[in-house]
Amino acid sequence: MPAKSTPNKSKSAMKRVKQSKRIAIRNKSAKTLVKTLTKKLEADIKSKNSENAAISLKTVVKAIDKASGKRVIHRNAAARKVSRLTKIVNAMLQPATA
Repeated sequence: MPAKSTPNKSKSAMKRVKQSKRIAIRNKSAKTLVKTLTKKLEADIKSKNSENAAISLKTVVKAIDKASGKRVIHRNAAARKVSRLTKIVNAMLQPATA
């Protein structure tokens, strides 16, 4: 008697596959949003547009915090990203003291 071509899958295994796909889509969209907003912020920093950079920073921090809250990215990685971006924007906003 030949073996079945498809293995038997339990209901719980099929459910986990569905959940994994759904979670992967959510994670990907959150990571992509963080990356896109970060690139926009870096463009504002490069163009030395301090007002837009300050506004962009708020949106980036919000997106990073949301991703961290959903455990899409690790909380320490989120804190590191926020810290580095904030440091750059704050240095840009400070008047040059010579």
